[in-house]
Amino acid sequence: MKIADLITWFEAWANPAWCESWDNCGWQIEPGVLQEKARVLVCLTPTLAVMQEAIALNANLIFAHHPLIFNPLKSLRTGEAIAEMVRLAFTHNIGIYTAHTNFDQVQDGTADVLAQILELKEVTPIESTQAGLGYGRVGLLEPFLTLQELLATIQTRLAPPNLIFSPTADLQQTISRVAVLGGSGASYISAVAKTGAQAYLTSDCKFHQFQESRDCNLILIDAGHYATERPACDRLVQKFQSLNLDWVQLSQKDEDFRQFFA
Repeated sequence: MKIADLITWFEAWANPAWCESWDNCGWQIEPGVLQEKARVLVCLTPTLAVMQEAIALNANLIFAHHPLIFNPLKSLRTGEAIAEMVRLAFTHNIGIYTAHTNFDQVQDGTADVLAQILELKEVTPIESTQAGLGYGRVGLLEPFLTLQELLATIQTRLAPPNLIFSPTADLQQTISRVAVLGGSGASYISAVAKTGAQAYLTSDCKFHQFQESRDCNLILIDAGHYATERPACDRLVQKFQSLNLDWVQLSQKDEDFRQFFA
């Protein structure tokens, strides 16, 4: 499959026109690779480490969730990471394509994969954007779990380096309804509270957002940006593999940019 055909297939599923006005979805760098057979390296974040990996593996497309270019550039200068990515992309003929908020909304996107990992049933979006699509997911646990069991499940299946949750007096309370949203989802706390969810799994939550969640009688669980979105990248590799591409792989140089001192 040529890169142009792969992008056409993907955009029929997760149209970049659905991305938010502040976002930047679609081609970040296209150095003339559209007619080449697709050799794809999938990653969460396009970094210099991922670019060097793509060069070593002879990939011609980096397919990322996070945009390389998020804000309008005023210049490109030697020594800057984005400038170096652009130089290497054109030197080695490697395209960079991003699927961000459009990928968040779709079936098998970032939120949907999280819901599947927790085996949620009767799943619906936290906030619908159009028929069958939307941000986040909320559903039922079957069987119900205690809060302690839910936290242990998240730790086992997502393997976050640090799992933070709202203060609670009873880890043995029964949890039946859970909401999930990969990446930075604290702005949806009030919307989640209206769904009847007892717990909300997301990331990048600040001190007072835990207070807000507690005041909404909602258990907020922060598993980190990387742990909540990386599984969707793995799912994307699986979907690409079903298309019989020339070559596709999940990046091994993708990074969680946070470390925790034991």
